[in-house]
Amino acid sequence: MKKHWWKILSVCLLAYTFIAGLLGPVPRLPLLQETIRNLYFHVCMWFAMMILFTISVVHSIRYLRTLQQKFDHSSRLYAGTGILFGILGYGTGAIWASFTWADPNIPLLDSFSTIARDPKLIGAAVALLVYAAYMVLRDSINDIDKRARISAVYNIFAFVLLFPAIWILPRILPSLHPGNEGNPALDVKNDISSGMRVVFYPAVLGWTLLGVWITHLKIRLQKLEDKKFES
Repeated sequence: MKKHWWKILSVCLLAYTFIAGLLGPVPRLPLLQETIRNLYFHVCMWFAMMILFTISVVHSIRYLRTLQQKFDHSSRLYAGTGILFGILGYGTGAIWASFTWADPNIPLLDSFSTIARDPKLIGAAVALLVYAAYMVLRDSINDIDKRARISAVYNIFAFVLLFPAIWILPRILPSLHPGNEGNPALDVKNDISSGMRVVFYPAVLGWTLLGVWITHLKIRLQKLEDKKFES
């Protein structure tokens, strides 16, 4: 029980996120209305993605310092889970945009074309493609030590690129995205009410713990496969 308390916490937090997020009161903001509930999923998944990518790059740095393969494996697996949450965040964001940004007075395909050109969506897509390239790069190198070193260095540059791609350039350019002049979901006046924070922050923690849990399972599976290969 002592070793698994954080897993139980993850389940409880996510159960709370779904129940309070779907049934709790939300502010009736123009345009957003009930769709603002997606904040607990779309934005929180992106926060979890950033945390998972941070853990991944920390393991890459630890590998470069120690040259221990276990850090390289952990870095790769955390990055993979981060990509998963990034795709889920991108998908929930696209669904949200289709309800709030699409213009009912113009053809649907034209609306999606306008949405797709939004700087924040482009920046998010670029960031995910950079990490997808990280996975492709690893698979293209057969030498274990060379693959680990090159992947670790690439992972550091990929992590640095996240900030201009997601947080800096999209805020400089005009965007339809809420919170363009501040932090999305953190500005009470423009984004969410104080009551929504009671669900928002636990949701961030819950999704993050779920991502760590998934990665731990992948690490254990990798160790079992390595033992099977060695035997």
